[in-house]
Amino acid sequence: MRLELTRGADYAIRTTICLAREGRGQLIPAPAIAERMDVPRRFLPQIMQDLVRAGLVEGSPGRGGGYRLTRLPDEVSLLEVIEAVEGDVRRRTCVLRSDACSPTRKCGVHDMFAAAQDALLDQFARATVEDASRASAAEVGAA
Repeated sequence: MRLELTRGADYAIRTTICLAREGRGQLIPAPAIAERMDVPRRFLPQIMQDLVRAGLVEGSPGRGGGYRLTRLPDEVSLLEVIEAVEGDVRRRTCVLRSDACSPTRKCGVHDMFAAAQDALLDQFARATVEDASRASAAEVGAA
């Protein structure tokens, strides 16, 4: 079993970290975000569109434009960022079968898998963009 973020979720988290760390309410141009956070420029427009649509980021087009968070970094959970690009991330398909488990027809690992999924999502819901920004700054400082 692999527990990893999709490329889109990874880039969205990196983007919001950049806005939290360097934006502080100021507009950050998309090319600067891409360069500073090693996000391919071709992916950034879709990521930004998803974050804007979710209300997490606002953008200003044109010369001197850019993006900024709409809320303080400690008010935005990583789960919100992930779901902005991925939608609802709860697994609906049974681990053992190709269809969904139902209350009357659960597979043998349903409850264990559901508990693990709930714990992971709870962790992402508690972690904020500010937490991730601080952790990544500490990592960069230690390198």
